[in-house]
Amino acid sequence: MKKVAILSLALTVCLCIASGAFHWLTPTDVYGAQMRDRARIKDAIKKQVDDIVVAIDGGKTAMDFKSAANNKPHYVFIMEDDGNLLVHPLLIGQSPKGKLETYNLKEKAQPVFTECAKATADGLWVHYLWKNEYKRTYVRKTKSGLIVGSGFNEK
Repeated sequence: MKKVAILSLALTVCLCIASGAFHWLTPTDVYGAQMRDRARIKDAIKKQVDDIVVAIDGGKTAMDFKSAANNKPHYVFIMEDDGNLLVHPLLIGQSPKGKLETYNLKEKAQPVFTECAKATADGLWVHYLWKNEYKRTYVRKTKSGLIVGSGFNEK
């Protein structure tokens, strides 16, 4: 009886595989799901950046979006075209003497600055290496020349 049950189970599994019942386990479908997730992430990042650019072009200031630096899971950064970061979650803060510390991407991370400086008024995706991780970042330039960006780590 035990042999019959095992044989039936094996036959059922083989038929399921042959008929495609386990199609959700195929590498193609896993890759397809990852691509759909990536597309959703990219759409959300693009919308976030585009909304901020439109608001700045409409009269808001970069500092009006200081809290966007803490957005999860995709923070926003805003920098001047010379590389001075105005909004960033980690690279801007108060010095011990109470002065606002600025971080110049051009001076301290030239390859990252070079990619982000490619920003256009229509926006585009750039990629670069930051702290041993590949980043994909959507950057867009405001009418006043500020660069707004957000992105994700490549895996």
